[in-house]
Amino acid sequence: MNVKFAAAMLAAVAALAIGEAISQTYPVRPIRFLVGSPPGSGNDLVSRLLAQKLSERFGQPVVVENRPGGAGLLANEALAKSPPDGHTLVLLSGAHPATAALNRALPYDPVRDFGMVGTVVAYPLVISIAPGSPIRSFAELLERARAEPGKLTYSMTPGTLVHLLGEWINIEAGTAILGVPYKGSANALVDVLAGRVDATIETGTASLGHIRSGKLRALAVSSPARHPALPGVPTISETLPGVEVNSWLGLAVPAATPRAIIDRLNGEIRSILEMPDVRQRLADLSGVPAPSSPEEMRALVEREIARWKRVVDLKNIERQN
Repeated sequence: MNVKFAAAMLAAVAALAIGEAISQTYPVRPIRFLVGSPPGSGNDLVSRLLAQKLSERFGQPVVVENRPGGAGLLANEALAKSPPDGHTLVLLSGAHPATAALNRALPYDPVRDFGMVGTVVAYPLVISIAPGSPIRSFAELLERARAEPGKLTYSMTPGTLVHLLGEWINIEAGTAILGVPYKGSANALVDVLAGRVDATIETGTASLGHIRSGKLRALAVSSPARHPALPGVPTISETLPGVEVNSWLGLAVPAATPRAIIDRLNGEIRSILEMPDVRQRLADLSGVPAPSSPEEMRALVEREIARWKRVVDLKNIERQN
């Protein structure tokens, strides 16, 4: 046997053994779970559900630490600067690549500084209108927008995934639907219901309750396929082929975290997502379990950064410093 080949084989076997040992002993102390959203938000609720289940499986506390601000920037920066030992996690969302596209400079690299573990859940964004609106479908909304450029409006929070989706629709549909900025969905809902704004784009988590209660009427969902909670509502791509995106949540650890720990976390998350009570809780929040490999999550982040940078450039959206 070639001496170099034999040495390489021995090194690989040793690395596997070390990785297995790390995986079996991990974690050795409580885990910090950073979340860039405030307590009570949809992201926070999912993080606490995962933290409870991980704690039960690991036999170590998994402590949620809310660090709201900057669309997740504060939590992400804290994660990127943490030791790569698997004892600090962060909950990334679809806002992560959007933030990367909208900022000229970040205190971290949105891909290289993160060890992607895997996605957890996917949510659609929902385009809705007031129940009494004369607009009957998403296709009709676009027809009206083309006929009267700049007249129709939608509520959004500037610099968010919702904002970027609205502008992507304008690009692909050749429309000029105006985004009306709001700091939160509550005031936006009031103005949509009063007819001062024609439509709203929100996450399924924020809008599903209003749709079920009859306060809003859904026109379209952004997911690639129709959503199980709204099976009668068409997708955006049924009218605008190719315009499809989910908001999502996923786990990440600091870059250079041993692969054995990443694989252990990925396996635990996959098992947790098979639990009936977890699946039901996610469904209550309009989420669909969406486990992925670390490589698939990394590719998703890279793909969405490129997509949103294109939207930002084509629409001349001002980037933050």
